[in-house]
Amino acid sequence: MVIAAAAGMGAWVYSGAGQSAAPQSTFVLLDGSTRSTADLQGKVTLVNFWATSCTTCVAEMPEIVSTYRKYQGQGFDTLAVAMSYDPPSYVVNFAESRKLPFKVALDNTGAIAKAWGDVQLTPTTYVVNKRGEIVKRYVGAPDFEELHRLIEKLLAQA
Repeated sequence: MVIAAAAGMGAWVYSGAGQSAAPQSTFVLLDGSTRSTADLQGKVTLVNFWATSCTTCVAEMPEIVSTYRKYQGQGFDTLAVAMSYDPPSYVVNFAESRKLPFKVALDNTGAIAKAWGDVQLTPTTYVVNKRGEIVKRYVGAPDFEELHRLIEKLLAQA
């Protein structure tokens, strides 16, 4: 039973989301500024829903930082969205102590997670193309080699 559940979960982790427009959302960043879904257009963007209490999220964060640094000069961006149950002070401390180089948003009300497919499990990561369409969703840590190939393919598209 557990093996069947794990196999099913494995298939679900890497299921694509198809190409649908990213939900209209306003992201409140740690510095108090805001970004909207419209601001994502023109870049390939990784939108990562995470929490400081999520061990997988914490473990994958160095890879997300590395991915951001590898592609940021080519039109790639990253937005980490902290879940509503994550205390803002923990998120700020995490972002500052680990010197996260990308934008970090607080989803205080849970409205952003709800709009993006009712995200409940962390990490949940979306890849958004230059046209603002979700092209991939990962529940759990992504296969970073696969993710890098996808990012490179999307960056090469007009």
